[in-house]
Amino acid sequence: MSEANLPSNHIANRPAHRRIGWRDLFLSPGNFLAFGFGAGLAPIAPGTFGTLAAIPFFLLLNSLGPFFYLAALLVSFIAGVGLCARAAESLNAHDHPGIVWDEMVGLWVALFLLPFSWSALLLGFILFRLFDIAKPWPIYLIDRRLGGGMGIMLDDIVAGIFTNGALWLLLPYLP
Repeated sequence: MSEANLPSNHIANRPAHRRIGWRDLFLSPGNFLAFGFGAGLAPIAPGTFGTLAAIPFFLLLNSLGPFFYLAALLVSFIAGVGLCARAAESLNAHDHPGIVWDEMVGLWVALFLLPFSWSALLLGFILFRLFDIAKPWPIYLIDRRLGGGMGIMLDDIVAGIFTNGALWLLLPYLP
C-alpha cells in the first residue's frame, strides 16, 4: 500500500508521540485515569497491564448489582471518550499504547451480567485480550476509521461485547 493510500490516522502519517512518565500522570488527573492509574506506563504490553488493573474495579462493580454496574459502565464510557481524546491529543498520538482506560472499560463490558467465577474471569481476560489484539471485523474497521476518543473507546467496547458473547456460549463448559 503506498503512503498516499494509507488512512489518515495511520502511524506513518503521524509524528512520533511524546513519552510520558509518572510525573506527567500526577500533573494531569485526566492522564492518570487514561493511563489506568499508571498501568499504562508498563514498558511492555501496557494494554495487558491496563486490563489487569481493571480486575479489582470489576470485583467492586460486580458487587454493586446490575443497575449500578451498568450505570458505572455508561459513565466510564462517556468519561473515557473525553479522557482518551485529551490524552491522545496531549501525547500527539491517535491511540497511544499507554492509554488503557479503554481496555479497562472493555473488560468491564466483557464480564457484565455473567455469573461470577474465577474461571470465567480468567477466560474473559484472555478472550478480551485476544479480541483486542487480533481486532477481527468490525473491531479493525472501528480502530482504523473512527478517530478521537470515540474510536479509542469503541473498538475495546466491541471487543468486550464479542468476549461477553463468547463467554455466554462457553459458560456451560467452565468449571
